Amino acid sequence: MTKNGNSLDQRTFDRLSRLYIIALSTIAVSVIVSQILIRKHLNNQQSDSTVINVAGRQRMLSQKLTKEIVSLTRVESVEERINIKEKIKQTLKLWEVSHLALQRGNDSLGLPGNNSEIISKKFNELNPTFDTIHSASKVIVDELEQNPSITNLELPIETVRTYEGDFLIKMDQIVNLYDLEANKKVSKLQSLEMLLMILTLLILLAEFLFIFWPTAKSVRTTLTELLVAEKKAKQMAIEADKLSVSKEKSIKELRALSHAMDETLLFARIRSNGTIVHLGKKFSQLFKFSGFGRSTNFSKILSINENEQLYIENLIDKHRKTGWQGEIRPTTKGNEEVWLEMSIIPFNAAEDKSELLIIASEITKRKAAQIEIERLTKESFEEKMNQQKVISSQIIESQEKEQNRIAKDVHDGIGQMLTGLKYNLESIDTSDMEKTASKIEHLKELTANIIKGVRTATFNLTPPELSDHGIVPALTKLVQELDKLTGKHIVLFNKTDFNQRLDSLIEINIYRIVQEAVNNAIKYADSSHILVSISHSENILSIVIDDNGKGFNPNKVEKTKNGDGGMGLTFMRERIKFIDGRLFLNSEEGRGTRVTLNIPLT
Repeated sequence: MTKNGNSLDQRTFDRLSRLYIIALSTIAVSVIVSQILIRKHLNNQQSDSTVINVAGRQRMLSQKLTKEIVSLTRVESVEERINIKEKIKQTLKLWEVSHLALQRGNDSLGLPGNNSEIISKKFNELNPTFDTIHSASKVIVDELEQNPSITNLELPIETVRTYEGDFLIKMDQIVNLYDLEANKKVSKLQSLEMLLMILTLLILLAEFLFIFWPTAKSVRTTLTELLVAEKKAKQMAIEADKLSVSKEKSIKELRALSHAMDETLLFARIRSNGTIVHLGKKFSQLFKFSGFGRSTNFSKILSINENEQLYIENLIDKHRKTGWQGEIRPTTKGNEEVWLEMSIIPFNAAEDKSELLIIASEITKRKAAQIEIERLTKESFEEKMNQQKVISSQIIESQEKEQNRIAKDVHDGIGQMLTGLKYNLESIDTSDMEKTASKIEHLKELTANIIKGVRTATFNLTPPELSDHGIVPALTKLVQELDKLTGKHIVLFNKTDFNQRLDSLIEINIYRIVQEAVNNAIKYADSSHILVSISHSENILSIVIDDNGKGFNPNKVEKTKNGDGGMGLTFMRERIKFIDGRLFLNSEEGRGTRVTLNIPLT
């Protein structure tokens, strides 16, 4: 489009933006105002409910006070009179506090104290009666404080009894007034809500008529123009695509190559003077470096040691034209020594510029392995290797058996049931509805068995919950499925609500160890209850598998060539060792078995 067209589009867009902002702001303001007003009325309603409850309680307290005072005339025991005196004091105190709070307000009781004029007038009429009862009750308490055995209390007791009825009548009137005022506020709130709803609907109608409808018409016109322009653009794009296919192919190949090098190799481009042009992702991660300028030297990224930096600079300067390949050992920012197998390759990025490609791979573990191999050679290397071969062969054999078991389950179980399902489907005769219905019921049962067979055959494979959600959801799914499939009572208890994600290798090894322990309890322990408990501290994750089975003597476990007991236990120990954890096995014949895993979290 032309410059004028772009300017017109911008003005139209700005105008529509302002209209939409005004419309949305108006709705937002109306909603906020509505919420403020409704919230204010609701808060008032809440305090009204508290006031009515406290006012109603005053009637009960006055009756309770009168009852306790009158009971003094029927009690002769000094101890009982003292107990009644304490009850009278407590009731009188609460009665007095509530009476004053209703008139003056009290934050702890939630009373605002903002009584209407008519309620205040009623309280003024009630106060003399209250004061008379309060004074008489106070006299009784004071007399009993001085002499618990005193019996000459007829006059104050009669005063309380006489004025109680008047207090109840006037208090009833006040409670009724409170209730009446609360109902008026509810009616007012309903009217306010209706008014706000009508106002909001009017605002929405006005916005539809003056903003959204004109905008929709404008957009429809614009879309029509865009469709015409799109048709022309498609024709132009087809022609342009034919010209750019070869270019795109080359760019994709270059990007794929660059991405592969960044993701798989320690890759960098530097100038002939040693400054960085490009630093690959793996280089940045290994040496914990991000952000560099045109003057950043490659040697300062590789090492924090000045002598090593000087060695790398001399190496680059000496071989910038001929290239070089070899091993170096720089020191990272974390003061950690790493071994690199590095190649320096000169190339011309442009006619007047020469650069160097740095392609390296980390061989720190390989170097450490070489040192470890030398140490193992000195310490009966052949014997340890033979042991490892035995374990490895047993692991491979177990994997093969598991694969054969799954294949057999699928072929003999699921395959046969699917064949039966096919034949049954083919044999359905729609003309005989009675037999058809019977066969459909049979097919439903057969389909359910197939589903159960698939779940059983694939259950020991890695569950999706493990990679998607972590170890706790995966173990929860494991015990739920085994509980259904085996009929045993299997429960998982997450004592400390552990929900952290761990490294994927750590999670899969924890899962396999727990799976092996639970399966052993199911197969060999004759247990009916199995409990998997999870707890953790700041540094340790602990998982305990308990069963109530027959148990065994760990010292009598059948020995294998690795010297560590049965292969299931061997695999568990190999896995726990791989993730730097510890495994404890406690069992006693007739007392069940406990398997404890402790895995470091840091």
